Amino acid sequence: MSNTDFALAVEDLTVSFDGFKAIDSLTLYIDRDELRVIIGPNGAGKTTLLDLICGKTKPSAGSIKFKNTELTKMAEYRRVRLGIGRKFQTPSIYENLSVFQNLEVSFPAGRSVMGALAFKCGDEVRERVRSVAADIHLGDRLDTEAGLLSHGQKQWLEIGMLLMQEPELLMLDEPIAGMSARERELTADLLQRICQGRSVIVIEHDMEFVKRIAHKVTVMHQGKILAEGPMEQVQADERVIDVYLGH
Repeated sequence: MSNTDFALAVEDLTVSFDGFKAIDSLTLYIDRDELRVIIGPNGAGKTTLLDLICGKTKPSAGSIKFKNTELTKMAEYRRVRLGIGRKFQTPSIYENLSVFQNLEVSFPAGRSVMGALAFKCGDEVRERVRSVAADIHLGDRLDTEAGLLSHGQKQWLEIGMLLMQEPELLMLDEPIAGMSARERELTADLLQRICQGRSVIVIEHDMEFVKRIAHKVTVMHQGKILAEGPMEQVQADERVIDVYLGH
């Protein structure tokens, strides 16, 4: 498979903070429509990797190609326009707006100030809002003020706000933190659906959840990839048990 066939091709990526290599010549390929889970101990560099892909952090060396376009020199907002969506650990939603309004303001037409002024909520947007709301299990909550949602529902709403932009690569950092068992189940179901038509990278610590959703698991340790493959294979890997799963 040539590198152009991947949704994301990260090659020899390195980032140093004061001489400490947080990411150390890391190479990673993500397929189209793949749900990849990245696991590893704290300090392994998982969040830093997402920061590098979305442009929050600049690499010291290496290459990040998305749909065969080099990203390393590209501004963060341009990466978003190219189709990269990122959800951080704490939900950033508009608490005093309704679920509908939160999704509506996330529609790409409203991105620039002029666009936002000229932008009227047309049928296309309403349709998109309804379909995304149904996807994220909030179809019957469109009029609810976002601040009144449960913690899990707020996480879904934020995923929905990203889905409004139809990203081709979606990155989620610990999406089930603080969720109830039922919400976790629904989130697994949600993630399995949204990786049809896009690639999804998830950082997660909950192994049961990882087992349910991952097409492939990447184990990071000290800024490098320790192991990669299906969950069963990774779980049986002596080195992985040693540095991570054995704790």
